[in-house]
Amino acid sequence: MREALVVWGGWSGHEPEQCAKIICDMLGGDGFKVYVETTTEAFADPSIRDLSLIVPIITMAKIEKEEVQNLTKAVAGGVGLAGFHGGMCDAFRESVEYQFMCGGQWVAHPGNVIDYRVDIVKPEDPICRGIQSFPYRSEQYYMHVDPTNEVLATTTFSGEHLPWIEGVVMPVAWKRRYGRGRVFYSSLGHVAQEFDVPEMRTILHRGVLWAARQDAEMKG
Repeated sequence: MREALVVWGGWSGHEPEQCAKIICDMLGGDGFKVYVETTTEAFADPSIRDLSLIVPIITMAKIEKEEVQNLTKAVAGGVGLAGFHGGMCDAFRESVEYQFMCGGQWVAHPGNVIDYRVDIVKPEDPICRGIQSFPYRSEQYYMHVDPTNEVLATTTFSGEHLPWIEGVVMPVAWKRRYGRGRVFYSSLGHVAQEFDVPEMRTILHRGVLWAARQDAEMKG
C-alpha cells in the first residue's frame, strides 16, 4: 500500500487542521495509508524515505537543521512532495534549503483577499487537462520563484494595490524535480472553503498524485 505523511501546524489563520483533514480524505480515497503529524519532528524520522508522498501544511513556524536535512534528502531520493498556499511555500522562512526544494517562497499578497484570475498556461499537461482559466477570490500570492519550475498556471497583477507591479505575471501552480523526487505546488488554498472551487481542488488533487508518481490515476 502506498503511504503518505501529512504534517500540519503553524499559523492557525490558514486553517491547517481543517485543510489536513481534506487532504487526508482525498489521499485515503486514492488508496493511500495516511500518517498525520503535528510537529516538524516527523521530518527527522529516517523512515520517511520509504514514503510515496509528503504534504506539509505548516505556515511560517521553524524547522530544525536535522529535520530539513532529512526531509530534503528523502525528497531528493525519490519521495514526492506536494502542497499549497502558505502551508508549503510560506513555511520555514529562515530555511533556504527548504525553499530551494520547493521552488518558491511567498513574499506578499497585495490587497489581501481579492478577486483575480488564474490562467492555465499548460492546458496539455495532465494536471490541467480540461480546465479553463477561471476567476478566483483569495490572496493573490506574489512569490520569489525558481526559474527551473515547470509552470502550469499563472496570474497577472492589476497594479490596483501596488502600482509598480502592474502587469507582472506570477506563477500560481508548478511542478519540478528535486533530485529524483517530484515536487508540486499551488498557491491557491488560503482557507479550507477554497477546496469547494472545482478547478482549485482538481489541480491540487492531480498535482498531489503526480508528485506521488500516480500519473495514471489523476482524477478527472
